Amino acid sequence: MRVIPIAPLGLAGADACSDEDNGQVPKLALPLARREFLKGSGILMGTIAAGSVLAALAPSSVWALELKQLSESEGTTLMAMGRVLYPHKKLPDAVYALLAKDLDGKADALPVVKAGIASLDQATGGSFVKAPAAKKLAAVKAIEGTPFFNTVRGQCVTSLYDNDMAFAALGYPGSAWEKGGYITRGFQDLKWLPAPPQAASPPPYMG
Repeated sequence: MRVIPIAPLGLAGADACSDEDNGQVPKLALPLARREFLKGSGILMGTIAAGSVLAALAPSSVWALELKQLSESEGTTLMAMGRVLYPHKKLPDAVYALLAKDLDGKADALPVVKAGIASLDQATGGSFVKAPAAKKLAAVKAIEGTPFFNTVRGQCVTSLYDNDMAFAALGYPGSAWEKGGYITRGFQDLKWLPAPPQAASPPPYMG
């Protein structure tokens, strides 16, 4: 399972919640990434909004990701493109930074990625990141179907959705089979649907 490196502000970690078995998302024991140890080509850094659900799960509001091959500017462009392709207001920049991190680790795709980033900047007057939303969307639509577009879109599927931060933001409590399934861990915890009648909910088979 993917986790987000978080730079500590004070305490180096976070205690796990004791009610994980009840189906609630536990506080995340995320690995820490101190700024002085990051020596890559580019460093992506940011903060998590204080009022978000993620702020209570992370050991700190500050996150950092190191890029080996891509620059900080190239990394932020990939993050911005990821938001155009898969926009989620609930997901913090830390999750979209994983897209840049994963593409940074694909040596065979780097020439296509770097050239594609440059083309996005050129299409938006020099800076894709600073361009208005409508201009970003038009630039991304214009390259639909190209190797660069397909590479980034394909990587988004795993980079954005297979990590603890995304699970917490989107309300997915994680895998349950090794904890006995969902029958006693939130099987009927939906808040946005009316409760079914008793006849529609017979006692579960517990084996």
